[in-house]
Amino acid sequence: MTVERMPITPAVLTWARERAGYKLEDLAAKPNLRKIAEWESGGLGPTYRQLEKISKTLELPMAVFFFPEPPDLPPIAETFRTLGSAQFDEIPPQVRLLLYKARAFQNGLVELNQGRNPAEREIVREIVLDRGEPLASGAARIREFLGVPLDEQFEWRDADTALKTWRSAFYRVGVTVFKDAFGADEFCGFSLYDLEFPVIYVNNSNVKTRQIFTLFHELAHLLHRTSGVDRQGGFEHPLASEHSETERRCNALANAILVPATALEGEFSQGSQPRAEAERLAKRFSVSREVIYRNFHDRGWIEQAEYESAATEWTAQVRTNRSPGGNYYRTKIRYLGEEYISLVLSRFYQGQFEDDELANHLDMKLGNVDRLEEYFFGERR
Repeated sequence: MTVERMPITPAVLTWARERAGYKLEDLAAKPNLRKIAEWESGGLGPTYRQLEKISKTLELPMAVFFFPEPPDLPPIAETFRTLGSAQFDEIPPQVRLLLYKARAFQNGLVELNQGRNPAEREIVREIVLDRGEPLASGAARIREFLGVPLDEQFEWRDADTALKTWRSAFYRVGVTVFKDAFGADEFCGFSLYDLEFPVIYVNNSNVKTRQIFTLFHELAHLLHRTSGVDRQGGFEHPLASEHSETERRCNALANAILVPATALEGEFSQGSQPRAEAERLAKRFSVSREVIYRNFHDRGWIEQAEYESAATEWTAQVRTNRSPGGNYYRTKIRYLGEEYISLVLSRFYQGQFEDDELANHLDMKLGNVDRLEEYFFGERR
């Protein structure tokens, strides 16, 4: 029996692999892809099942591999002005493919909203940060724009409530937040700058308090008119000095918004054991203990050695949110966000597009859409 081989274009396969950040040996180690080098060199092509595997791994439609030449699309690396090629090369394929998914969602938002952000007030358009402005002043302006007062923040019962509330606040001011499991815990999130439809992606595998900090770190990038990638511990290849300064300022601004200096000083209990006090204040502000301890260190309330010791201990205690299995539909709702799903479904009910486009906007198979609606509306009652 003769096995049919697919007449793909080798150059397109090479383009697709490099786009995703895979090396030949990485793909060759995967089941059904061990002959990837032969296919790229123009030898005998893959079978249909092997092409399906390629399509799924590289997250591209099968039809793309039959194009006569690679698509003429700008590399997504050009979006990240604060990263050099060395840093971008450190981004693993599973995260790099999420960058393209985020871009697809961003383009989808343009279509869903006919090119105009529906938010009544757009933070990225209306807030302009001056590098000479004191952090406390900039943080106060951002918090006021978000419309979340400290009194409300102090009433949240846990970090999950805090994350959901901040995410909704971002959406109200024109920033759409998506989530996913990055498969690389050190990559906490990223943002795609656009004046009309800015997007933030957060690693759902990180603990909730880390996700909250990532939200504000990436918002700071957007308000500095840049896209960003938040990697805990930084990149192995040092950033250029001006970009390192941007990262430091984004961290400092996120901290100043979440834990305003005057509020921290007013809440701090003199004479308490510092680690116990950090635990209490972390719950009070819905942030991590390390964020609070960083504030203690910056104010000279603890020594560097104590900060490092506590940070090491707390890092060892942290467990990610991942659990085996889980409900696919609830996870999808959590990843896409209630506001985004409501937007997509409302446009569909208005007859703006057909079923297949609905599935594309929801990033799922058409056969699963009805069940998602059941979960979505059932959980919102």
